Amino acid sequence: MSATLEAASLGCHVTLVDSDLALGGQLIKQTHKFFGSKDERAGTRGFKISEILLEELNSYKGTVEVHTNCTATGFYKEDGVVSCVIGEDEYFRIKPEKIVMATGAQERLLPFPNNHLPGVYGAGAVQTLMNVYGVVPGKKVLMVGAGNIGLIVSYQLMQAGVEIAGIVEAMDKVGGYWVHAAKTRRLGVPIYLRHTIREALGDKIVEGAVIQEIDDRFQPTGKEIKIDADVICMAVGLTPTCELLWQAGCEMVFVPQLCGHVAQRDLFMRTSHKDIWVAGDASGIEEASAAMVEGRIAGVGVAKALGHGEASEHSGRLEEFKRRLADLRGGEVGQKICQGISCCTVNEWGV
Repeated sequence: MSATLEAASLGCHVTLVDSDLALGGQLIKQTHKFFGSKDERAGTRGFKISEILLEELNSYKGTVEVHTNCTATGFYKEDGVVSCVIGEDEYFRIKPEKIVMATGAQERLLPFPNNHLPGVYGAGAVQTLMNVYGVVPGKKVLMVGAGNIGLIVSYQLMQAGVEIAGIVEAMDKVGGYWVHAAKTRRLGVPIYLRHTIREALGDKIVEGAVIQEIDDRFQPTGKEIKIDADVICMAVGLTPTCELLWQAGCEMVFVPQLCGHVAQRDLFMRTSHKDIWVAGDASGIEEASAAMVEGRIAGVGVAKALGHGEASEHSGRLEEFKRRLADLRGGEVGQKICQGISCCTVNEWGV
């Protein structure tokens, strides 16, 4: 949405394809208030930010064409065609001059006995059930993962009246912001550091779980602990969704700090493919605020490549967005992100 807004504001005609039923990506399920600065709408809840962006998009109806419930199923690098399917029946092809791939991320899951049972969820699925459709997944949840997503979803579950049996974290400290951890601890939720899930209990549905302490090599040690729960929610990280980037032949590199394979990109987020830009979690796992700023940068990059807007306007906007990204990437977590980005960024592509 951010890339579309930026490109449209500079005079580009944009076709926006989204596989969800409504625009907004992860924002529509985020009921917590954002951190950061006024530029990143600090203090505003995620779904409200989505509404603001959608209202802005509506002002470009003449130049922005939107397809929801529409999946980009393939990129054909021999002719630059993208194939799309609306729902399950309506198929069409489009040959854009330039493409921004902001395909987001997919959840990681853990292998353990009985992880196929109904009641084992990814945290994103739980957020969608609760915050989009108003459905609680169960009565008592064991959360696996104490990063920001695990902590935030745990708190949101408690706000919906669901009991959190505990939060299991493999590391020796909480990975998310302390403010999120403090809210769950104040409500009496135990956090099991240096623990992992060993198996899900139950026959036809989840009835509990077994967790166990692990050592420095992440090997089980000590006694097993049985936890009563009817839901096991896994918040163990995300992986960039890059299938279309691979199909396009973009130069890819594995960057642990960005949680997987990502496309190499320049300062305008353009990949090694001259017609493809990348933004958001597809370019490396980060906060939603950073994803939106990256989208703005990609939008400027596309407009610049198409000859829309003045050079001074391009450079001015880029400098502003770079400043905002630097502010967002301050602190310990931001340093890790910056290390990863340095591994996959080039100043400019050769002709």
